[in-house]
Amino acid sequence: MKIIKLEKYDAKTANRIRELLIQLSRSGKDKGEIPEEWFQDIINSPWHDLLMAVDDSGKIVGIATMSVVMGAGIRKNAYLEDFVTDQTVRGQGVGTALWEAMLFWAKAHDCQKLEFTSGHGREAAQKFYLNRGAEIYDTNFFRKDLDA
Repeated sequence: MKIIKLEKYDAKTANRIRELLIQLSRSGKDKGEIPEEWFQDIINSPWHDLLMAVDDSGKIVGIATMSVVMGAGIRKNAYLEDFVTDQTVRGQGVGTALWEAMLFWAKAHDCQKLEFTSGHGREAAQKFYLNRGAEIYDTNFFRKDLDA
């Protein structure tokens, strides 16, 4: 297995990433294909990357979407938006390999922290993070739909 970043768009890769995102969130089932523009935005940005765990056969078995978030002054933090491993390979080290790649990515972008959220009912994911030194903050997460 190796960890690579998405560097070009193709429909097969896009479909596989969509399949993984559906495993992460049931709400993705009804949203259809991910637009090519989304992939191009990530590929062309110096502040975003999609990291992919690829097995020996070339199948994408995990992904992590990373972004740099600029804070006040000179502070930069990495933000993890999507992190999922295929349900067929969980517990086989894919998540750990992606986690290490995320930390390397964040440090390479001069980030001071890696920030992310983990939803309620995701005890296995939260245990994974805690076992790797992450802290849980008592906070409220807000989201405002800009189309409403």
